[in-house]
Amino acid sequence: MDNPTRSRRSRAAALEAALIIIERDGSGRLTLDAMARECGISKGGIMHQFRTKDAVLRALLELQRTYFSDFTRDYLLEVGEDTQDALLHAEIATAREAITMQRSVAFALLGAVAEDHSLLDVERSNAAAKITKIRSTSKDPDAATIKWLAAKGMAFSNLLGICPFTPEEREHVFDLLLQPAELAEENKPAQPAVEGKPPRPAQRRKRSKSC
Repeated sequence: MDNPTRSRRSRAAALEAALIIIERDGSGRLTLDAMARECGISKGGIMHQFRTKDAVLRALLELQRTYFSDFTRDYLLEVGEDTQDALLHAEIATAREAITMQRSVAFALLGAVAEDHSLLDVERSNAAAKITKIRSTSKDPDAATIKWLAAKGMAFSNLLGICPFTPEEREHVFDLLLQPAELAEENKPAQPAVEGKPPRPAQRRKRSKSC
């Protein structure tokens, strides 16, 4: 095995160990020593890949970013990028997938971001480009924006542990968000027919003047 391949495998094993530790013990127990024990690589080998715990968290953040970017790309390839609202639906599906992330991992990554806000620069730029494209290609830009925000809100509220919905209710909401606009319009409940004119509002009675 050549050195670059060995290095990539060691890095992958170290990051896998970091995820296991965070999920099992919490981010407070994540240390380079703990990673070395978990994956069977010497501490020197771990430090060759990551000098500090912060570097590990940055690498995990990039790993998650790559995973969800690939998920979005694969979704678009499956449905076809030219399909109406393809990017919007890909973003909604990606938000749904993000809910599967372990909450402990999410908190650890949020902690890293809190220490260095510049880590979000790429995400902010990507989000701005995506919502611009979603709005420009949608038949109803405002409705598309609301759907996008709803999906993101569902994902973040769930990761923070404050989502009020059951898993079944959450899945139902995502199903609704993924419905084409035409189908959603067809599924709206019919408004009850109103017979005749509505009653006129009662008028205030004038007070009689006293003699």
